[in-house]
Amino acid sequence: MPALYAAALRMTRNPSDAEDLVQETYLKAFRSFGGFEQGTNLRAWLYRILTNTFINSYRSKKRRPAETELDEGEDLHLYRRLGGLEAVLASRSAEDELMDWFTDAEVKQALEALPDNFRIPVLLADVEGFSYKEIAEMLDIPIGTVMSRLHRGRKSLQKQLYEFALARGLTGRSAVPAESD
Repeated sequence: MPALYAAALRMTRNPSDAEDLVQETYLKAFRSFGGFEQGTNLRAWLYRILTNTFINSYRSKKRRPAETELDEGEDLHLYRRLGGLEAVLASRSAEDELMDWFTDAEVKQALEALPDNFRIPVLLADVEGFSYKEIAEMLDIPIGTVMSRLHRGRKSLQKQLYEFALARGLTGRSAVPAESD
């Protein structure tokens, strides 16, 4: 349940909505447990229900005025350490060391600035650790679309973080990342 809540919080960006989303997910899972195939990935099945429930509620809320809470303080440790504590302790990559220069608020701002169709695959892949195939099944889209959205989402994230680095004087204008798509 804590993992589902964390994923729901990253999707909804609101603790109350995340609680509602997890509750709705468990209710739907309970009601359709007869359709769960023993021996398959229960975690992926629950995340698919969570993701589909979020997408459906997002579509219905799209017609309503936007509601936001700006005072939310989510711990972004997972965003900064995508591989988990073991990977961080095993070896620190250049990306990990660079991320030490960014504040949690800057990383959160960059992630939240991504459109949902890019943000959700990035969160599912890079934070939750799901495979492309699992994400494709959860979102009911082809694997190629998952790969494309991940690529574009990561490139957008890279661009935003590069702009933060420029603003902090961590890099010069001559080191602009190449736009290769």
